[in-house]
Amino acid sequence: MRYGYWMPVFGGWLRNVDDEGMEASWAYTRRLAQRSEQIGFDLSLIAELNLNDIKGVDAPSLDAWSIAAALAAVTETLELMVAVRPTFHAPALFAKQAASIDCISNGRLALNVVSSWWQQEAAMYGVHFDQHDDRYSRTSEWLDVVNGIWSEPRFSHTGKHYTVTETVMEPKPVRSPRPPIYAGGESEAAKNLIAQKCDAYVMHGDSPEHVGAKIADMQQRRERFGLPPMQYGVAGYALVRETDAEVKQELARITDVNASAKGFANYQQWLSGTQLERQMSIEEYSVSNRGLRSGLTGTPQQVADRIGEFEKVGVDLLLLQFSPQLEEMERFSGAVIRG
Repeated sequence: MRYGYWMPVFGGWLRNVDDEGMEASWAYTRRLAQRSEQIGFDLSLIAELNLNDIKGVDAPSLDAWSIAAALAAVTETLELMVAVRPTFHAPALFAKQAASIDCISNGRLALNVVSSWWQQEAAMYGVHFDQHDDRYSRTSEWLDVVNGIWSEPRFSHTGKHYTVTETVMEPKPVRSPRPPIYAGGESEAAKNLIAQKCDAYVMHGDSPEHVGAKIADMQQRRERFGLPPMQYGVAGYALVRETDAEVKQELARITDVNASAKGFANYQQWLSGTQLERQMSIEEYSVSNRGLRSGLTGTPQQVADRIGEFEKVGVDLLLLQFSPQLEEMERFSGAVIRG
């Protein structure tokens, strides 16, 4: 199992707690990334949104790609999985930018390709917003262009969304044959695209049983395309305490849902703009990415046992959230990773 975590570029993960003690700043992200390497974490996912969908649109939100470039220069082993939304990036220019960051990091860049869901954000930033299945059509073509530019000396493409002619891009990425491409999604359009054109499938928080079924489905899709096995990751909110009473006390604090919180409207927009396999409860609103469904809350032994269940169904990577991030990562490392 590899241990990853979400970089808190939004200042936290709890929609009903205003100040989680983890400010959205370069100083904090640098400190967190450098310390995470020392305590056993393998990867950090840096989300890309120009607005803060957790604390409210008026709250600070760091730019994913400038933060990634800076972190590439001040870390040594951490894989930097940076989210990218094709509607916000012309593919040829993006291929150049990402290759440079991969070179800075000496081959530690990975992509988390996300088909945009937030229509309000697109309007505020002057970006065209495709409807659901059209977004995956665009993403598919975008991936073809990026991959072609990374892999060929000169690359040309004429398609529905993009046209490039005799594109030359040097230097190429360090990672061969390319930086790995992670993606998530639950619609048929998303799953078919991921099975055909990505290297890893990442899922929102869920039980090992449900995650195992998703992995089995993706494996079958992958085999139909005649492609090798993928990697599989799952999100989870991690909470480790020494006693059950302490666990229950902390869970009560973070799930005390306040429907008037600033992030609630953004949460409703996300629900209306995506296609989910199962409906979410109002309690799950309080923690982003359905993190509590993974069940990574409990005593050190309980959490370790749960991780073992994920390993058995084929999960290779955990993408964890903590609050407050640095303190809880330290606790998790001592109790679970190195425990």
